[in-house]
Amino acid sequence: MADEELEIEEGGKKKGKLMLIIIILVVLLGGGAGAYFFLFSGGDEAEAVEGAGDTQESASIDNVPDAGKALYVAMPRPFTFNAPGVSRERIVQIEAQLMVRGVVNEELAKRHIPMIEGTLLQVFSASNADDLVTDVGKVELKKRATAQVRQVMTELEQTAVVEQVLFTGFVIQ
Repeated sequence: MADEELEIEEGGKKKGKLMLIIIILVVLLGGGAGAYFFLFSGGDEAEAVEGAGDTQESASIDNVPDAGKALYVAMPRPFTFNAPGVSRERIVQIEAQLMVRGVVNEELAKRHIPMIEGTLLQVFSASNADDLVTDVGKVELKKRATAQVRQVMTELEQTAVVEQVLFTGFVIQ
């Protein structure tokens, strides 16, 4: 009699585990189906709305010369330089990208990467470590870098090409 009760309890535990696994699988499949539905249904309406916005946007952009979609040209390697300071000299590493408008400007920027790198390194290495520690100093450095790169590109290509120099990494040691 006692053996039969043990067998029934063991069988009940196995059935309970099996039911738990089945419930978990059903919940996961339901969640996956729901996610698929929300991600892939109604896309035609959203694309139609986005497409209408693109035509309005392109009409307003056509009024601005040399305007287009914002594209980003990554500089091939980070800039590492010594920055003198009042208390001590610091090593600075800056990763930068160039924001340009349109494919033509992107190609021009890529063509002149060595000149842009040289210009940025010149601007960066002329900075003071005490200024780079502050947010205001970083913003000023970004403005100076953008102005200098635009000036050099205007001399080379008769157009500014680069809209903005962006810092994607900034480390001071």
